[in-house]
Amino acid sequence: MNTIIIYCDGGCRGNQSERNIGGWGAVLKFGEHTKELCGGAKNTTNNIMELTAAIKALEALKTDHIPVVFYIDSAYVVNGMNNWVPGWIKKGWKTAGGSSVKNKELWIRLNELAAGQKSITFNKVRGHHGVALNERADQLANRGMDEIEKES
Repeated sequence: MNTIIIYCDGGCRGNQSERNIGGWGAVLKFGEHTKELCGGAKNTTNNIMELTAAIKALEALKTDHIPVVFYIDSAYVVNGMNNWVPGWIKKGWKTAGGSSVKNKELWIRLNELAAGQKSITFNKVRGHHGVALNERADQLANRGMDEIEKES
């Protein structure tokens, strides 16, 4: 069966500082077709960029009936989509400790997009271990940061 494969990555230079720059990248592959996406933002976080990469990849899809398989080096995104989101929804977007979920709007958007697909899986891949498309997603995230730096 045909499958859409997505590798995505996010990063942040100066994460947790006041003047940081983030970037995200995604590689979408379907058969012999490949699409690359990237972008960036100022005053953001690594986790926001990781979520943004997954969101932008799903927003770029023109179909909802072909299985989608994500490979992401962010445990935050993979654990969120595979384990945490259902509990957060049941608790009104609160954590087990009762505090508000960080990046709630992004989680809601990612969950909505994922729910719109007939079949979707999120898999953890080790970052910076020679997986070609994961390395490419990282390069694209860095390109996104470079573009934001040029604007500054």
